[in-house]
Amino acid sequence: MCVGIPARVVALEPAGPHTATVDVEGVQRNVNTIMVDDEGLEIGEWVLLHVGFAMSKIDAAEAEETLAFMRELGSVYDEEVEAFSTEEP
Repeated sequence: MCVGIPARVVALEPAGPHTATVDVEGVQRNVNTIMVDDEGLEIGEWVLLHVGFAMSKIDAAEAEETLAFMRELGSVYDEEVEAFSTEEP
């Protein structure tokens, strides 16, 4: 199952235009930000991440609520975080 997961932006354009480094449960990866660039993405903001793309910006409250719900899912969420941590950067 693939789901969108909240990720916090920790750096902007680390590998070129339309990229950011995001953090998911302590795992950091570069992701494509082209879908949210026009919204003025900033360090510390949250995005909804799916297959390496920041799909939309979300606020911190929504991110925390979503993370709490996903943690309750147990193995589904664990599998998504595991997949994120083993993907090629």
